[in-house]
Amino acid sequence: MRNENKLVIYIVDDHFLFREGFRLILSGLPNVIKVVDMSSGQEFLNQLRVEVADIVFMDINMPAMDGIETTKKAVALEPELKIVGLSMYSDPLYYKQMIKAGARGFLIKNSDIGEVERTIADVLSGKNYIAQELAMQLVSDGFNSENGETLSDREKEILYHICKGLPNNQIAKILSLSKRTVDKHRENLLSKTGAGNTAQLVMYAIKHGIITL
Repeated sequence: MRNENKLVIYIVDDHFLFREGFRLILSGLPNVIKVVDMSSGQEFLNQLRVEVADIVFMDINMPAMDGIETTKKAVALEPELKIVGLSMYSDPLYYKQMIKAGARGFLIKNSDIGEVERTIADVLSGKNYIAQELAMQLVSDGFNSENGETLSDREKEILYHICKGLPNNQIAKILSLSKRTVDKHRENLLSKTGAGNTAQLVMYAIKHGIITL
């Protein structure tokens, strides 16, 4: 009988060396009981009919059937399936296509083990996860205020953490700032974006395609 506290994870990627390395990393996590790796979307869909994984890491660029199409078909079979897109590149277009297809998150292949663990924890708890590198790029590329004022690098960092749902005291701890400084930056963000409160600030970011929570 399967231990409900242990995870079954699938890796779907056409690159053997990446699959092997990632499988070894995931197998070493204390809450993982089994890691199954597959080289194609069709192989994954066949396996999905045999056993449903707790979480799936899905490469986007694969021959025959790419990760976007595979995700659409997998979610049609298992609507609650938790898929995380994988890419070598922090490409906003890939991210948006994968989320639209039904993925719950997006991870860059050069992410460290800490971010992999955060991805698993967030996705399993029902949240969407976006790789920090990509989130910062989305903010940098897409976020100019309606007054034409560009956000500072620090404001972009704080915006990212606000969109992840963190309170000011936690943001201050992560960025090694005082809570008062974070409070002031948040006020500046509200002013620059024309948002009336924090909820509207986050909604503004989502509306403009900057980040998806």
